[in-house]
Amino acid sequence: MSSPGIFRPPAAVNEPIREYAPGSPERIELRAQLARMSGERVHVPMVIGGERIETGATFEAVMPHRRGHVLADVERGGAAEVQRAIAAARAAQPGWSRTPWHERVAVFLRAAELISGPWRSTINAATMLNQSKTVFQAEIDAACETIDFLRFNAEYLVRIYEEQPISSQGVWNRMEYRALEGFVLAISPFNFTAIGANLTSSPAIMGNTVVWKPASTQALSAWITMRILEEAGLPPGVINLVFGAGAEMGAAALASPDLAGVNFTGSTSVFQSIWRTIGNDIDRYRSYPRIVGETGGKNFVVVHPSANPAEVAAAIVRGSFEYQGQKCSASSRLYIPSNLWSAVHETLEREVASISVGDVSDFTNFMGAVIDEPSFNIQRDAIAQARAAGDDIVVGGGTDDSEGWFVEPTVIQTDDPGSPLLRDELFGPIVTAYVYDESKWSETLKLVDSTSAYALTGAVFSNDRYAIGEAHDALRNAAGNFYVNDKSTGAVVGQQPFGGGRASGTNDKAGSMWNLIRWVSPRTIKETLVPPADYRYPFLQPDE
Repeated sequence: MSSPGIFRPPAAVNEPIREYAPGSPERIELRAQLARMSGERVHVPMVIGGERIETGATFEAVMPHRRGHVLADVERGGAAEVQRAIAAARAAQPGWSRTPWHERVAVFLRAAELISGPWRSTINAATMLNQSKTVFQAEIDAACETIDFLRFNAEYLVRIYEEQPISSQGVWNRMEYRALEGFVLAISPFNFTAIGANLTSSPAIMGNTVVWKPASTQALSAWITMRILEEAGLPPGVINLVFGAGAEMGAAALASPDLAGVNFTGSTSVFQSIWRTIGNDIDRYRSYPRIVGETGGKNFVVVHPSANPAEVAAAIVRGSFEYQGQKCSASSRLYIPSNLWSAVHETLEREVASISVGDVSDFTNFMGAVIDEPSFNIQRDAIAQARAAGDDIVVGGGTDDSEGWFVEPTVIQTDDPGSPLLRDELFGPIVTAYVYDESKWSETLKLVDSTSAYALTGAVFSNDRYAIGEAHDALRNAAGNFYVNDKSTGAVVGQQPFGGGRASGTNDKAGSMWNLIRWVSPRTIKETLVPPADYRYPFLQPDE
């Protein structure tokens, strides 16, 4: 397939966020889609080599906010299906990797347009119902961020390919960016539909083929994503969708000598287990697998005595409680100076109490339910332990699983700077405040840096430029995404590439060219235009 010409994809721009205001066409369309999808129970197969695969064993995809409501029956696979998916990926790899880059890019640009247009309400509704996201959270994730990943990755591909070596006289040096030799295992979490789309499409756009294991609690939106990619023209076997128990399916994939890479978002413990397995078995692989991971976070908001307490409180409410705190970037530990605590406490107590929690199909709700029963139990137990430790429940603290897995947005104050509430990830709508002596700013920055093993996101609030500079330096390694006078969430593709270090991952920055470059293996080519015909160098000639 040859197309003469030097091509450039359309300039990438961030997808506009629709407002879903009362009476708007998008609100009317989405409400109708929510009603339709709520009223049906669909069958979700695996997709291997373009074929719909059924095993006869299924699990149920439910609404977290109405946990008795089954949305879909999802096919459950095992090691055999993983091996079949690997075979399909390996069979598709030669043809796909040799497909001209602009033909590969065209598939993903078409997928972006399908999501922007005819599939928008479907992928948003699936994300709302199966993952309990509000309309705004679904829109910025399933629609806009997915579209942004697909569009910007096309632009990043060109920037990578354009990076070429210099050539001396009589020589033409070139660099080609080959796909990896083998398949990429993509493991995606429940909390962002866009993450599943990006973990699969970013290796694929670079010519790789993929085995995709999404979280079971994201099965419906993963299935919709796969259907969109197929409609966009993705060839069979390029991305293979499998569902099942993570440990069993992961073990089968990691055992393959053809494993070329792992693209992972999820828990720190699982990622460390994957890394450990690969390390222990490193001699079995055809090449050293690329390991890319974005894992947990215990994200901070540190406030200087000069900050505006109203701005601090607004950032805490949004950064801690949007999507029930189930964002890798959600703020979950606060360091507030003693001179501002009274004002921040009063505002949080009032504003958090005003947050409406319930069925996300009711657009007046700010929060839905946490994703499943294990998550609910973690939040409930953490609140109980805080009460037992004598910590102050500033606001919230209630839980109710009678209909859905609902946890009230909760603010806790602790006097223990080493409290587990300030150290351990809960991944729910709980944020803990530690009030520090306003004269101990520098000491508090050291505390922020040393308390948690994670280093994903963090925010500093201050109207003192010197204090901001000090925080920049003291917290240099404490967050891969650092926010000044803003909440710790809301990274936008092309604007704030996302990822952190320490226990939070490999910091390969999703939403940037630095992530895509992990999915290629460069090859240097030197072509001598007129080769020498004599081995002798001039220095070998005798003196006259």
